[in-house]
Amino acid sequence: MKEKNSIIAQRLMNLYRAAYVIAGGWSTVNAALIAEANASVLEEVKKLPTGERLANHIKNLQSGKTPMDSISRELMPYGGLMDSAGAGVEEDLSTGISADDFDSIARALNDFQPDQDHLNAIMALPAVAQFGDRWLAGIRATISGHPDLLAKWRIVFSTERAYALWDRANAILSWPATDRTRAEVQAEIQEYEMYLPMFGIAGAETLGKLRAFISSV
Repeated sequence: MKEKNSIIAQRLMNLYRAAYVIAGGWSTVNAALIAEANASVLEEVKKLPTGERLANHIKNLQSGKTPMDSISRELMPYGGLMDSAGAGVEEDLSTGISADDFDSIARALNDFQPDQDHLNAIMALPAVAQFGDRWLAGIRATISGHPDLLAKWRIVFSTERAYALWDRANAILSWPATDRTRAEVQAEIQEYEMYLPMFGIAGAETLGKLRAFISSV
């Protein structure tokens, strides 16, 4: 069966949003965008949140305006908060971080273990809580230029993503199945396959249920 354009569009949006943690960065992501984004897919991309930004980026790639290993500053996901090229935004986000605040974040990152308790602990730090919902971007901005801490941050990001997907998967499985939720899960199934095994047998069982969910009629 031919894959729906809406599912392809959601998958491309997921890649776009996660470019900063994908091996190969924009070179890898842009190659996938060019390979899959035909005119019909672009129309579906535009319907997604921030979809116009992604659609414009793809058009720039297709025209050659943007090199295959790059992205225009104004079209970056999250306004550039997650990318090292967004130095100006990162400096603004981390304004007011004292040496003590930086040290508390660094200690928490170095002590971090991929579980809910450590995730809650790092989120509860005053130096992190000040960023609100943008706490992951705030930490990323604060530690920019420290490769050892950025490596730790990626573990925190992956852990937060795993728990978010775990909660979302269980919520979805408690809802009546609809074509829309099936399409959303199908577009995100690779992420579920990446993160749910972190939860052992329970994660494997939930992943099996998700696979059955998207194949149900």
